[in-house]
Amino acid sequence: MVLWLVLSGMTAWGALAIYFSYLPEPAKPILSVLFALSQLAILLFLRPKRLAYAIFSGLFALILFGWFSMEPSNDRDWQADVALLPHAFIDGDRVTVYNIRNCDYRTETDYTARYYNKTFNLSELDSIDLYLVNWGIKYISHTMISFGFQGNQYLCISIETRKEKGEEYSTIKGFFRQYELMYVVSDERDLVRLRTNYRNNETVYLYRLNGKKKVFRKIFLDYLHYINQLKHQPEWYNALTGNCTTQIRGHTRPYTGKTRWDRRILLNGQLDEMAYENGLLNQSLAFETLRQKSIINKRAKGLDQNPDFSMLIRRGLPGMGG
Repeated sequence: MVLWLVLSGMTAWGALAIYFSYLPEPAKPILSVLFALSQLAILLFLRPKRLAYAIFSGLFALILFGWFSMEPSNDRDWQADVALLPHAFIDGDRVTVYNIRNCDYRTETDYTARYYNKTFNLSELDSIDLYLVNWGIKYISHTMISFGFQGNQYLCISIETRKEKGEEYSTIKGFFRQYELMYVVSDERDLVRLRTNYRNNETVYLYRLNGKKKVFRKIFLDYLHYINQLKHQPEWYNALTGNCTTQIRGHTRPYTGKTRWDRRILLNGQLDEMAYENGLLNQSLAFETLRQKSIINKRAKGLDQNPDFSMLIRRGLPGMGG
């Protein structure tokens, strides 16, 4: 039974890999179905069994080879909000970040893409904040990290798919090398306001993370080095292994000591609960109270284009003072 489950899973994965490949559109569904039927027929009717398993494995290996041969690219007809890749120049304590996004939204899909450059001092990096964005599914959320500098300056980073014009996000496609990995480096009036003010079905939670400033700076530089790498070496987004939360863990793990694996890293709708249990969030309140007090949608809607957006959405939140 276990063997059949494995073989059935391989057949299903291979069929989906063909369906979501870059083969010509009329051929993909036909070849996908033919592959699945052929694999099942080989297992059911071909004898001896050893020969059946050999041919089955050979066909699967052929699909696997084609899948691994698909190369990510930075040269596609991108949507305007992901058209420019961010990058950074690091000069000692000074870091200049290029192509910080700050779209002017009229609706979620109607916007003017704008970008700017800004220089930060590493010595002024004081905080890291965690955003959890939930759209009604208990166990799944989108995570974003915001680096806070003295003078109420915040740089927000969201790990997303880089979509081409006319392309929509699909969770299933996210497993099959259909999207390049994108680090959106943005003003909070873009990434946060988009979710609080222009998407009606998303609830945004904002938490201050506990930690040492020297660790925050190492994490920030780790992000920037990776962002610079993506500019020259694009990578595939993967909904399981290379998503908004697993990538964050990759950047923080080298600097935060040994951390055990937790299912909530994948089922990230409860990532804030895991962070609370590990002492990374404010401990002065019970978790459920902290969670309710960390929702910022209402205050963000009233601020919209306010130049002090970042400062005012934090005012009075647990662990953030004033």
